[in-house]
Amino acid sequence: MRVSKLQFILVVLISLFIGYAVGINKVNLDWKNYKPQFSIINKEPPSSLGTVDLSMFWNVWDRVNTLYYDKKAIDPQKMLNGAISGLVSSLGDPYSMYLPPVAQTNFQQQMAGQFSGIGAELGMKDKDIIVIAPLDGSPSQKAGLRAGDVVVKVDNTFTQGWDLQQAVDKIRGPKGTTVSLGVIHKDAKTVSTISIVRDTITVKSVFGWIKSVKDIDAISTDFKNKYAKEKVMYVRLSQFGDATNADWVTIVGKLAATLKSDKSVKGVILDLRNNPGGYLTDATFIAGEFLKIGTPVVTEDMGGGDTTTLSVTRQGNLIDVPLVILINGGSASASEIVSGAMQDYGKATLVGDQSFGKGTVQQALDMGDGAGLHVTIAKWLTPKNRWIHGKGLTPDVKVSLDPSDPSHDTQLEKAIEVLVKK
Repeated sequence: MRVSKLQFILVVLISLFIGYAVGINKVNLDWKNYKPQFSIINKEPPSSLGTVDLSMFWNVWDRVNTLYYDKKAIDPQKMLNGAISGLVSSLGDPYSMYLPPVAQTNFQQQMAGQFSGIGAELGMKDKDIIVIAPLDGSPSQKAGLRAGDVVVKVDNTFTQGWDLQQAVDKIRGPKGTTVSLGVIHKDAKTVSTISIVRDTITVKSVFGWIKSVKDIDAISTDFKNKYAKEKVMYVRLSQFGDATNADWVTIVGKLAATLKSDKSVKGVILDLRNNPGGYLTDATFIAGEFLKIGTPVVTEDMGGGDTTTLSVTRQGNLIDVPLVILINGGSASASEIVSGAMQDYGKATLVGDQSFGKGTVQQALDMGDGAGLHVTIAKWLTPKNRWIHGKGLTPDVKVSLDPSDPSHDTQLEKAIEVLVKK
């Protein structure tokens, strides 16, 4: 009886050993015979690159293909996109980026004025993901996101080490889904958690009216009573996108006609707060509403002594009209171009907070197969050759909003006061 039990145990152990040996040999055989399921095409580099040794790149790719344990995770297209993204990010410029197809589609939708997400423009500052500006009426604005917020977490994942595109990809998503952001508000030391339900974002880039001061919302009763008989024209420009120029001509054209016929209107308030920018040519177009034909608006400095100056090419309707421009920390890029030009020429009084400080120009390229590339090609200078990158524009009249009373627009109030006294 004992012999039979011993024989049984030996048989089991031998079976286990054989099974283990066969399994190990099978794994080794599988790994040895593994071949990547793709072939390389278009290997020749452009002649402009000169001599480039890519042996290390191919060596690393080969080792990953042959040695990485989870073969299902090896996706040649993802690896290629990651390599290209790394190539561009090596420049250390947060505004130069490679956009894979999905990210490129998102960008194009945003510039067209409609996309699915939270409705906030993001940027980089000192390696932090920050909110340049929540869009007017967007889920992010309603949830309490503010210009200048530092985004430290997305859905409980820390953003340290992320680039701008990673943040955009994680925060965007289908309508009706929720994303949780951990943010540090300006002048705060603790992290606030904000849950935002994504929605379809439709951006109307131009909005405006002419009103008596007594009929304007968001200003104090005492202020309304003080300037009750005064009228002002107000134009809100939220971004420089695909439809901006057409919207501007339609809306501002009608308001300008009313202003010229009603001499009681004191002038124009152009609200560029939380305007993250957009197309450089659109900035020149908008500036042309207030400057004479031929007036330089912005200079592109390509480096190496090459410069291009963009000047006004159209007849504006508001050239001789008193102008006040509202700016804040969310005013960036093209909105700073317009504001900087008006400040240099003494055409407008800037009211509000220091602007964001983005003084570079990107060219958006279609790379085929749905991908895109944004590459910084120049820095831009104001007409007086100021480069405001990293510094921003300093308003002529500094005034901040009261965070404890968001319903009271102290900046708009000050802009009206400045305009009335011009």
